[in-house]
Amino acid sequence: MAAAKRLSPEQIVAKLRDAEKLQGQGATIPQVCKRLGVSEQTFYRWRSKYGALKEDEAIRLKTLEQENARLKRIVAEQALDISMLKDLSKGNF
Repeated sequence: MAAAKRLSPEQIVAKLRDAEKLQGQGATIPQVCKRLGVSEQTFYRWRSKYGALKEDEAIRLKTLEQENARLKRIVAEQALDISMLKDLSKGNF
């Protein structure tokens, strides 16, 4: 099987809209997944995460997730700095 390619949230939302159209035309989930070129597991994961989003909302979600990850890294670095300073102040080298 080919290596998995990462799709942008906008592309995923567009594929989910296509899936809705296909289902409206009577296609089953396995048929829709085959047409989209994804597994059923991927389809259901996408639908649970992006199903109710519009493309602009998907872009905003990705931006917020990136910002959240950045802030988590900053907090982790600060916690490490505080821990090291506490160790130094106690004389535990």
